[in-house]
Amino acid sequence: MPENPSSVVIDDLVKRFGDFVAVDHISLETRKGEIFGFLGPNGAGKSTTIRMLCGLLIPTSGRAIVAGHDVAREPESVRQNIGYMSQKFSLYNDLKVIENLRLFAGLYSVPSDQLKERIEWALEMANLKGQENLIVGTLPGGWKQRLALGCAVLHRPPIIFLDEPTSGVDPISRRQFWDLIHKMAGDGVTVFVTTHYMEEAEYCNRLALIYRGKMVALGTPSELKQKYMKGELLLVECDPLGSAVEALQSAPMVMDAAVFGNALHLVVVQAEPAIPQVKQYLAQHSITVRHVDRIPPSLEDVFVSLTTERRNGKEGKAS
Repeated sequence: MPENPSSVVIDDLVKRFGDFVAVDHISLETRKGEIFGFLGPNGAGKSTTIRMLCGLLIPTSGRAIVAGHDVAREPESVRQNIGYMSQKFSLYNDLKVIENLRLFAGLYSVPSDQLKERIEWALEMANLKGQENLIVGTLPGGWKQRLALGCAVLHRPPIIFLDEPTSGVDPISRRQFWDLIHKMAGDGVTVFVTTHYMEEAEYCNRLALIYRGKMVALGTPSELKQKYMKGELLLVECDPLGSAVEALQSAPMVMDAAVFGNALHLVVVQAEPAIPQVKQYLAQHSITVRHVDRIPPSLEDVFVSLTTERRNGKEGKAS
C-alpha cells in the first residue's frame, strides 16, 4: 500500500459500536491536491470515518494510512500532519481572534521563527486583518468559519479534513469558503470534506456517496450522473403535488417519482415518448399539469435513485 504523505488510503475500514455498524467496509484512495467529498445524509457514517482518519477513533477492523501514517498505530503522528476542522469550528469563543491563532499555533508546534508570518497569513486569508482583538464569540458565522480554517492549517499540513464545514453559514459565506478550499487544493493540499449539501458536492473533484455506513458510489460528479442515473429525467410542474406523486408511483411509464421543491422529478426510460403519456395519465387522475420537460440529473437525483434501490432491497456494490 503506498504511503504518499499527501494521500489518504482506506482499505476495508469498519467501525462498530456494539452491534451497530457505523462504517461498513469502506475502501478508497485520494490524490495530492484533490478535493475529495464524502456526501450523504446525517447519520450516514461520514463524521465517524473522518474521526478515524484523524486518529481520534480506533477502527474496529481494516486499515487507513493518512499522510504516510497508520491511523491505528500512529495516531499522534497522523494528528501532527493533518489539519482538522469540525462542523462546530473548534474555536474558543471566550478568547480573542489573535489568542485563538496563537493557541492553535502552539498546539500544532509551529516554529517560533515562522509564527508571525503564519498568523499574518491566516488573518489575511480569513479577512480579519485589524480585527485581531475581537472576541471570537461575537463574530458572525462566516468569519468564525474562515478563522477556524486558518487555525487548522497554520502548520501547513499536506492534508486537511473538513467535517461539515459550511453547516449553519449563509450562502455567500459558503461560496467564499469554497473559494479558499480551491485555492488550497491548487497549492497541492489534499482536502477531504464531508457535506450533506448536494450543490456543494459539485465543487469536489471526486465523491464517495455514503448511505447507512456503506459507500454506494464513487467517482467525479459527472461520472456519477452518467453511470448511476438509470433512465432519463423529467421535471413536472403540477397541482396538487401530493396526489400527483402518489398517482405516478403506479404509472407504467414511470420508474421513480419524487418531490423536488415545488415540482416533481420523474425517472422514465425515454423522455420524449413519456412526456405526453405523463400528461395524459395525470389528467386522468384530475391533476392539473402546468409544465413537463426533460432536465439533466443532479447529484441529488442520483443519490435518491441509489438510496431508493437500497431501501427496496436491491443492494449494489460501489465501483
